[in-house]
Parts: sequence; structure tokens; C-alpha cells
Amino acid sequence: MNEAAGEDAVQSLRVKYLGRKGAISEFLKDLKDLAPELKKSSGEAINRAKETLEDKLSSRLASLKDSQKSERLKRERVDITLPGRPLWRGGLHPITQIMDIVEDIFIGLGFDVAEGPEVELDYYNFEALNFPKDHPARDMQDTFFVTDDVVLRTHTSPVQVRVMETRRPPLRVIAPGTVYRKDSDITHTPMFHQVEGFMVGSDVSFANLKGVLTVFLQELFGQKTAVRFRPSFFPFTEPSAEVDIRCVICSGAGCRVCKGTGWLEIMGCGMIHPNVFKSVKYDPDKYTGFAFGMGIERIAMLKYGIDDIRLFFENDLKFLNQF
Repeated sequence: MNEAAGEDAVQSLRVKYLGRKGAISEFLKDLKDLAPELKKSSGEAINRAKETLEDKLSSRLASLKDSQKSERLKRERVDITLPGRPLWRGGLHPITQIMDIVEDIFIGLGFDVAEGPEVELDYYNFEALNFPKDHPARDMQDTFFVTDDVVLRTHTSPVQVRVMETRRPPLRVIAPGTVYRKDSDITHTPMFHQVEGFMVGSDVSFANLKGVLTVFLQELFGQKTAVRFRPSFFPFTEPSAEVDIRCVICSGAGCRVCKGTGWLEIMGCGMIHPNVFKSVKYDPDKYTGFAFGMGIERIAMLKYGIDDIRLFFENDLKFLNQF
């Protein structure tokens, strides 16, 4: 048995001696021809031989498997003292990083976070926000229309209306999310990210707006960041303003990025228009509020010194690994 060179040889011996037509089976068949007084002792001897053969065959088979396992372990031996292969860890996309930073700052200022649908009704995207029917933002060149009454939202401001429909003042809310517009160049993409924010109460003023946004921008870009407000126009705010920060590239000296002005536009804002309050059944004589909106890609470009917005969406690992 011990000379069996492999598992096949062991199995051949098993068939030869213990199979249905093997030697043991033949001996058992011959018992019927023996004298009665010999049958018992002969049967016992045959069974002992059968058990011995089974033990030896099983032992040899186990020995062969152990030997094969040892050989395989030798071949596959791993030197655990060698340095391992590094596992590349993923990271958050720079847009996600900026979005998280913006949310954390506003949450620290007492704002809640709200979300809304990206496929939006024309009513919430335009009409409830005081956009006249002939406003340029309704033009097919700017807005992706699904049907005449359904659009891909062009800003996250519809969340403002949806929140005010279901909640009563005082409110402090930001609405981060994805928005869509028909525009594509080095500073615009058809899909981008925006944060809308608003605050409503019985005595909210433009001074509150300036204070909140100044604190936010200095938390984001540094405590020494200069901030200014310029008059502007938005259908859903009155008065309205554009917010600029001192150029983060040239520190106000004038460069290509700021077009020599020393200032960079960062967001739009203003006091919520009374018509918006009327659309959500707020009394404009009782409540006042402010709203603001900013593009996250715009902030990321300024914070990281990136001059082409398309880099955020091209999935170039050389670019993304820097973050």
C-alpha cells in the first residue's frame, strides 16, 4: 500500500481489493461453500482483513494529500517580510469637498439643509419665484424643457418655495444640489452644482444678509478676505446685489483672473421679493427675509486656482489625485 505513488494508484487498489468484484467480495461469496463450523471464523478473518485494507488505504490517501499540500505550500510560500503592495484609496471629489465645507459653515450658523427634485415644475422653477413669462431665463437656450410645464431645474431656488410652503418662519435653510443650463465653455457646464440659502423672520434685514455672507466668505477664504456688495437685479429679490471678494490670485493688485479689477464675483443675493412671499402665503407686511445663491464649481475654481471648469468632469486621475 505504501508504494502507491498517487491517488489514482490508491483508488485502483481500493477497487482491486474492496470493490464489488474485488478480492474481499470474492472471499465473502465463497463462504457459502465452507463447512458450517468454518464459516464464522473465516467470515471474521475476512472482515478483519477488509478493515485493515480500508485503514491502510485511507492512511495512504491522507499521507498523499498531506504531501501534496506541503509541496503546494512550498511553491506558494509568501515572504511576509517583503513590503506589501500599496492599496490605492479613493477620495472625495473636489466639488464634494467644497460642498461639504459650505454646508458645515452654514450649519454652524444655524441653517438647516433641505433638498428638492432636479426635474422640477415650471411653477416652482420660475413662476413662484416672480419670473415673468417673457423673462430671458425661460428661453429655450438657457433651460432644458422636458415638457411645457416641466424643466430640469436651472437653480436650487425652487427648494426655497417648497420649504416655505410647508414650514412657517423663522427659517434658516440652505439647499445644495445639482442644476442644469444650456451652456458649455471653460467657465460653464450644462450640469453644475449650486447652493441656495435663505433666512426668513419678522425682522430680517439687509444688514443680517451682509453679516451672514461676510462671515461665510471669511470662513471659506480666510479671515482677512475683503467682501463688497454691488447693486444688481434678480426677479425673486428686491433689493438685489452681487457679492465680490478680493481676488484670491493677486490679492487685489489686478490680474487676468479678475480682469484687472482686483475683485472676483462670488454669488448673488438680495431681500426676498414680496411676490415670492405671496406665492407661499406669507404676509409680506409681517415677514422679511433674504436669499442668496452660489455656484460650487465657481468657488472651487477660486479656492484651488483652477481656470477650466471642465477639469472637474473629465475624470483625469492626475487632476483628481491632487485633492
